[in-house]
Formats: sequence, structure tokens, C-alpha cells
Amino acid sequence: MRIAVVAPGRPISKANAARVSAFMALTYPAHDIVFHPQCFLSHGHFAGTDDQRAAAFLEMANDSAFDAVWFARGGYGSNRILSRVMPELGPAARNKAYLGFSDMGFLLGALYAAGIGRPIHAAMPINLGSDDAGESIGWALAWLIDRDRRALEPHLDGRPAAAFNLAILNAMIGTQYMPDLTDHVLMIEEVSEPLYRFDRMFFTVAHATQLKGIAGIRLGAVTDVQENNPPFAETPEQIAQRWCAEMDVPYLGRAEIGHIALNRVVPFGVV
Repeated sequence: MRIAVVAPGRPISKANAARVSAFMALTYPAHDIVFHPQCFLSHGHFAGTDDQRAAAFLEMANDSAFDAVWFARGGYGSNRILSRVMPELGPAARNKAYLGFSDMGFLLGALYAAGIGRPIHAAMPINLGSDDAGESIGWALAWLIDRDRRALEPHLDGRPAAAFNLAILNAMIGTQYMPDLTDHVLMIEEVSEPLYRFDRMFFTVAHATQLKGIAGIRLGAVTDVQENNPPFAETPEQIAQRWCAEMDVPYLGRAEIGHIALNRVVPFGVV
């Protein structure tokens, strides 16, 4: 298997790429990983201009020599290239797996909505050496290469599923890039938000016509919660439960996903 790495949002360092390449050589020496030079570009907040990021993604997605596209990291930016890349994806792009999470939910969701490839919520190269000693990206590779079911979020039960960062899902609602999640278990995680914003975003989820018909919601990790002053009256789980009740869908409990040391794999759809 050959895995291409691109950075549709923010850049990574060459040191990070070297760590991941070494990890890959140790764990899966028969397989190749290729970091596109665009991963190391810098244009203000982003890993190159919108055009550069879009071109790198299309180059790797449309190259039949690669079996998968692994997003290097999150950080705002992938939504800015959707209108450039989605109409230009060719036949080779339809046969690939696409891995990432957080801001990369924009691309995963758009690909799933268009029926292109196999979108997979999973850890990314940036996680190695930050909040991951190798377990999360190890399981991401184990699912991608070996279909090792031990990598999967343990509550997957045969129903179709999808996983999103709440802020990203919130931003996709009402757009053409929002996939049809009818009968899906929706798993949601969040990072670096105060609870009033978390609550406000759940309001949109609860009342979004595009989400009518989901099978239920699971709540992943809610981390690095920003301080409320005064303290918010509810926990993240209480917030999720209340909005699920208003949405009239089951709250199914917690999910082992998020900006945490072990971010489990959630392939979009049925596994």
C-alpha cells in the first residue's frame, strides 16, 4: 500500500514527518508513506495558499499510484478548498481511503456526501509525539492496512456511523457538503470551546432538518474546555442528553473518539 499525506489546513514540520516515516518503517516496512512538499509550506495560518492546498490534494487523490490519502493535521482551512477540489476528483479518487478528523471533517463529510472513496475518522500524523505516543496512529494504520477491527470505536454495532467535531458539523449544516446521515449513529467530539458555545452548537444540530432521521448520538471526548464565568450549569453529557431529548433521538452514551491519546477509528458508513 502507498499512502499519500497532504495538509489541507495547517502545516506540519519536517521533523514530524520524519517521526511518522520512521514509525511506518518500523511497523509496516512493506508499505510506503509519501509526504507531499505542500505539507511544509506556510502562508499565514495555512499550509500554503488555498490554490496550493487544493492542488496538492487533487494531485494525490487523482493519482492511481496511491491507495489512501492521510490528512497531515487539522487546524482551520479544509473548508476553503471544497469548491475547488470536489468537482475535480476523478476515477482514481473514488477508490481511495481518506483518513483524518477535527477540521478534516469538512473533507470527510463532503466526500461521503458525494459517494467518493472511503472516509475514515482516525488519528493523523501530527498526533505522533504530541498527544499520541504511537497508539492512535498505530490503530489508524492497522485499520487502513490490515482491517484490524480492534482499531474500531468499540460501540460500532453494525449500523452506519459517522464521526465529527461538533464545530465542524455545525458549520456544514445547511450546505451542499453535508452528507445524508439518515439511520446513522452520529458520534460527536469537541475541543477548546466554552460550554455555552458547545450548548449553542448542539442547538443547531438538534434543529437541523438535514439531520432528521439519525439513529442516535454518541458523545466523544470534550477536551480543553474553556472557562465559563460564571460556571456553566451543565456538563457536556447533560447538554448532549438534553438536546437529544429535544431532537427526539436516543442518546446512546459515550464514544472513544476525540482529541485524546487514543482516538478510535470510525469508518463512515457500515463496517
